[in-house]
Amino acid sequence: MRAEGQANIDRIEAALALVRQSLDWERALRRLDELNARVQDPDLWNDPKEAQAISREQKTLETAVKTVREIGSEMADAIEFVELGEAEGDEDVVKEGLASLQKLADRADADKVQALLSGEADGNDTYIEIHAGAGGTESQDWAEMLLRMYARWAERRGFKVETVEYQAGDQAGIKSATLLVKGENAYGYAKTESGVHRLVRISPYDSSARRHTSFSSVWVYPVIDDNIEIEINDSDLKIDTYRASGAGGQHVNTTDSAVRITHQPTGIVVASQNDRSQHKNRATAMNMLKARLFEREMAEREAAASGEYQEKTEIGWGHQIRSYVLQPYQMVKDLRTGVTSSSPDDVLDGALDPYISAALAQRVTGETVEVEDVE
Repeated sequence: MRAEGQANIDRIEAALALVRQSLDWERALRRLDELNARVQDPDLWNDPKEAQAISREQKTLETAVKTVREIGSEMADAIEFVELGEAEGDEDVVKEGLASLQKLADRADADKVQALLSGEADGNDTYIEIHAGAGGTESQDWAEMLLRMYARWAERRGFKVETVEYQAGDQAGIKSATLLVKGENAYGYAKTESGVHRLVRISPYDSSARRHTSFSSVWVYPVIDDNIEIEINDSDLKIDTYRASGAGGQHVNTTDSAVRITHQPTGIVVASQNDRSQHKNRATAMNMLKARLFEREMAEREAAASGEYQEKTEIGWGHQIRSYVLQPYQMVKDLRTGVTSSSPDDVLDGALDPYISAALAQRVTGETVEVEDVE
């Protein structure tokens, strides 16, 4: 087997091994047999809620198992095709077989990410909440750049994006904003972005053209569905109303329709102003609060064994997860992945996916996975 063919075979086998490990392959096969039997039981449908949950789990597991088997079978066929061409000295057959291995390796990498997005809420829609850090206009401008980057990243993936809350900055940028991103596996893809993001650049707001460092925090939490019940005591809530703010026009209301809810036991604050109706904004804010509490509960469960869980308020501004450098000639580089571009939007678009893949793999194996630099 030629070197390029063997490299693609190694990629495919590594992707399949990671998916099998994530699924706990033998257990997954047994579980799939159990689910198939339960779906065939007519008594199951006496409880529609349970039936939907069983059907959803069965479909997800069946798709993952089928994908692994299909890729394994197609890889074996492609290898046989290449070996046949080499044995007969037919270069065209060899090239066709190697091209099939290349396509299959790309597919395996893409399907690996899909299969690893198997967390409790990975398939749900998601909220992306952005807050400017200390630093006034500099940090507020950086927060708006992040807002635009996440919105464009989501749109490029075919997700639907809605602005739930928006607080404009004093001179430029934003103080805070919340996006609702709707699409398959939206939370699974975006959740690794939670943390503090740093930008280093020559400030366009500094007449002396000095170098400034700005920080903004990003918090990602899933939209919860009707199957997840979160109990909230009304006595624990502080509800404030205020006038919506924004860039002008339809974004600015003339009544106190925006709603901010503070959950006093945890200190969690959510706000909604995307509707002119205070009642609807309150309902949206309550859904956001339930989502935040659910995300908090998931984080506590996942970190219970390791003791690594930290409250949001305990995460210092120095604990950034991604740093960017914006050069004077307007080239921006993501220092984590090495992605460089003339547009911050393109940097994030190119940086997100490889890091997501590595983060998911690390979650399964427990080992740090390096992300290849992209020039």
